[in-house]
Amino acid sequence: MLLPILYPEGLCMSGDPAAPRRTAVQSIDRAVAILRCFDARRPDQGISDLARATGLSTSTVHRLLLAMQANGLVRQTVDRRYALGPLVAQLARSGGIPDTLRDAAMPVLRALRDDTEETAAVHELLPSGERVVLDQVESHHQLRRTYTEFGIPVPLPQGAPGKVLLAFAPWEQQVAVLAVPLEQVLPQTITDPAVLAAQLAEARRSGYARSMAERTPGIRSVAAAVFDFSGQAVGCLSLSGPELRMPPDRLSQLGDQVAQAAWSASELLGATTAVRERCIALATAPAAVPAR
Repeated sequence: MLLPILYPEGLCMSGDPAAPRRTAVQSIDRAVAILRCFDARRPDQGISDLARATGLSTSTVHRLLLAMQANGLVRQTVDRRYALGPLVAQLARSGGIPDTLRDAAMPVLRALRDDTEETAAVHELLPSGERVVLDQVESHHQLRRTYTEFGIPVPLPQGAPGKVLLAFAPWEQQVAVLAVPLEQVLPQTITDPAVLAAQLAEARRSGYARSMAERTPGIRSVAAAVFDFSGQAVGCLSLSGPELRMPPDRLSQLGDQVAQAAWSASELLGATTAVRERCIALATAPAAVPAR
């Protein structure tokens, strides 16, 4: 049974009824701030390290660590420093937290389909540099996008999913893909590498890519990348539907929605804004070196 978390200010659940609630929430916020200090580069830290990182006093950090240790959130190492505790590992491995792209995406896809009434899908990036459709949640409209390509590898950068996955790939991979003649699947398919490179840069800026019936006749789509704990784009979420329901202004709205949904799935896979920014930096063209 978990022990009650101690309040740093030593308040009890009496007196002003609002005060304990504020203190309890503050205690949770401070405990979370401490937990965020641990990562692969800093697996164990001392009280002074944690106080500097969080801006809390050493006495407050010490009191919180005692309560967190009693609850299994942290543990004390042999040299009397602190590291993440067994409860964190137990929760991560309990099955309650999704550990695959599909598991993280499906609840988000259902909510996305319900909000937009368009077909939502999850795509996985393969080691080969291609992508596959893992699963989808279909629109309730009679006229809708129905995938017929589950598990079939599709080259990057075809379609909105292919574009957004290429946009967040390392810069060298983007250069290699754009150096090869691009297949014109449909008349609207983008085959000019300069135009496509500009679209990839825009996808990194806005968080989503779009396809204007460039791969499937009559179908427009938007897609946003899903990142994992390493910051790599491991897949993406997409919304697609017939052109008559997908004018450009609605595509922009749907793009923002799918980007938010994709980030929700990313967080479930352990992504943070910091690792995502590192991914963007690696995917962005290096700054030009002035000629001497």
